[in-house]
Amino acid sequence: MVKDNGRVPPVESAPAASPRPDTTTPNPGLRGTFAGGVRSRWWWLGLAAAVAGVVGALLWTGAAGVQDLGDPGAITRWGLPVATTVHNLALATVIGALVFATVILPKDAKARRPHTGQQKLDSAKPVHVAEHPAFTRVMTLAAVAAGVWTVAAITVLVLTYSSISGLPLAGTSDYTNQLVFYMTELPVGQAWLAVVICAAVVTTMVFGLRNVSALAVPLVLALLSFVPQALIGHSASSADHIGAVNSLFLHITGVSLWVGGIIVLVVVSGVLGKITAQTLQRFSALAIFAFAGVAGSGIINAAIRITNLHDLFYSTYGQLILTKSAATIVLGVIGWMHRSWIVPRLGEGQKSTTAARTRRLLWQLVFGELLIMGITSGLAVGLSRSAPPQSRELVQAALTPAQILTDYPLPPELTFARWFTEWRMDWLWVAFAAAAGAAYLSGIIKLRRRGDKWSVLRSASWFTGLLALVYITSGGTAVYGQVLFSAHMVEHMSLMVIAPLFLALGSPVSLALQALAPRRDGSRGIREWILVLVHSKFSQLVTHPLFAAANFAGSLIIFYYSPLFNLAMRYHVGHELMIVHFTLTGYIFIMSMIGTDPLPRRFPYPMRLLLLLATMAFHAFFGVSLMMATNLLSGEYFGNMGRPWGDSALVDQQTAGGIAWGVGEIPTLAIAMGVAYMWAKSDARETKRGDRAAARNNYADLNAYNDMFAQLAARDAKIDPEHSGPALPHLHNGNPTPANAAGSTAGTPSASQSGSPSGPQGEKH
Repeated sequence: MVKDNGRVPPVESAPAASPRPDTTTPNPGLRGTFAGGVRSRWWWLGLAAAVAGVVGALLWTGAAGVQDLGDPGAITRWGLPVATTVHNLALATVIGALVFATVILPKDAKARRPHTGQQKLDSAKPVHVAEHPAFTRVMTLAAVAAGVWTVAAITVLVLTYSSISGLPLAGTSDYTNQLVFYMTELPVGQAWLAVVICAAVVTTMVFGLRNVSALAVPLVLALLSFVPQALIGHSASSADHIGAVNSLFLHITGVSLWVGGIIVLVVVSGVLGKITAQTLQRFSALAIFAFAGVAGSGIINAAIRITNLHDLFYSTYGQLILTKSAATIVLGVIGWMHRSWIVPRLGEGQKSTTAARTRRLLWQLVFGELLIMGITSGLAVGLSRSAPPQSRELVQAALTPAQILTDYPLPPELTFARWFTEWRMDWLWVAFAAAAGAAYLSGIIKLRRRGDKWSVLRSASWFTGLLALVYITSGGTAVYGQVLFSAHMVEHMSLMVIAPLFLALGSPVSLALQALAPRRDGSRGIREWILVLVHSKFSQLVTHPLFAAANFAGSLIIFYYSPLFNLAMRYHVGHELMIVHFTLTGYIFIMSMIGTDPLPRRFPYPMRLLLLLATMAFHAFFGVSLMMATNLLSGEYFGNMGRPWGDSALVDQQTAGGIAWGVGEIPTLAIAMGVAYMWAKSDARETKRGDRAAARNNYADLNAYNDMFAQLAARDAKIDPEHSGPALPHLHNGNPTPANAAGSTAGTPSASQSGSPSGPQGEKH
């Protein structure tokens, strides 16, 4: 870790730079400490605040008290919450550091610019560009935090087994064998083992990578480590299993982005230098979405666990939630101060004294955020170790088959009205729709402020697609899709062809490229990452029309006639992955057919129509095969649902085949009509372009064409004057006219015939 001495480290290996002129204040005390950033000796107070928060929460709730049955010992009772706190903070630091390295900070000290003139001759020579000090410190922080995360994850894994089994830590062979069984056979142990493996892989990659594109891989892996944690979280056993898991996933993801970003800001505060304002501005934009996700998901998750105001105000669990909520509001106010007051003043050219005061206030607020977030993180761990006021206790004998298979009671008999009245919110996709809608609207506002326009039809299409996606994943299709094959097929085909059709027509990539300004400092923002993805080899593969069509059609067979179908129906993660895959599959296929966003390659219009006809035929074949099938797909699931209403499972599957045929063909036919319309518009544009080109060169091509026929007629007349016949017609404005017509010549048509001194406006020949 680079030592923070209040100075900006030089790029080259030169003697230390002189202190900043605006960091010297009359008062060299605590106020002067924050003028050039938060010094390293204050960083550890954030960890101390987190430990104090978790200890206070455990003492308040009594969660660390001696257990009556199977007490694992004081080391486990107190060590597990502390290890979990360290694990959470280390993981958040890894994510925050990788986010800063990939989308906020410039990698190089000087932005690289294209060489011109004589410098191109030297472009083949390797040029060493020094890293920006902030980027170097961020990567060092990521490496250290990743190592701490790995050790903490192993510690949590071992102590969690001790807590669950009620056995104190021991080194005997029996204890070790039971620990191995716990890690390989029980869901909680498997989840923490997956986290440990993920942490080890991320640590290895962070130590060995420096390429910005490659650093996106460990960032994604670190974010995916939240999935097993959400599945075994303290709210995963609630009555609304899907809502609890998804809201918890959103909550811990938003918290990690927010807390990790604040930790990174504190650590790199002394080396940001001139990029302080732009760094804070970029992180502030990310923090807005993180704050909205944390607040919204926290309210939803708390509402699932606490169902009345009495438990909220008078139980220790509810009081911890209220304390966390108050801390979140305070942090939101501080963030608002950053964005509305401090960031604009940092970007202004102020006097040295005023600028120093602004920076001092900035880092004081950031340090205050660090302390509050540390305490809140500790409270969250204490909350996870406490029992909610109303825990869900299920009696196995009272469970119905539908509850065993789906974790939910069997819904009432399906009617037309219940397609629209039965809802079960999938908060993951609700959050995606809200974020995507807000980002799209922000892009439109930026364009209009700049004086540019954006199509209203595209905007309406995008928001219609988002609403359709929310309904498909949370409405009647999602509720009855878990118990009826036919309803599941409606959900599936809607995900493939209906929602992606509207989303693709919204052209979000084109809007982003127009609304977002390119960065000049060498860092990568959203616009730069979009261009990287569009031009990547992976994009060239998955968006190739042949691959997109094969994936669009072949995924149906692979999914339904393999164990993937049963996994998607039985497990929540499998179901969410199914939604992601088929939505992206349909979106990419429709984009390659009628989309306007940039793609590496598109087929000509005749080939697009052939691909559409092929996919229509394949959908028809798939639908007919389901209608004629006599064996039940995923019979252990749909065959054991225990429905007292509706058709039998086999008849319902045959109905699903008809739905796959009909729902798949009608939108595909609409896409084919769209291709034909675009083909016609393209021909019309080409014709107009040719007419404009002909008008610019005074119809040279048309004149040459007429001259050629005139020369052929003259040659024929010389060879055989008696049998030469009438002269060949000349083309006038694209129409044949007699060669000896009044006012016509063998060359350019007269102005009286064209009606314009610039010549006729006919079609190109």
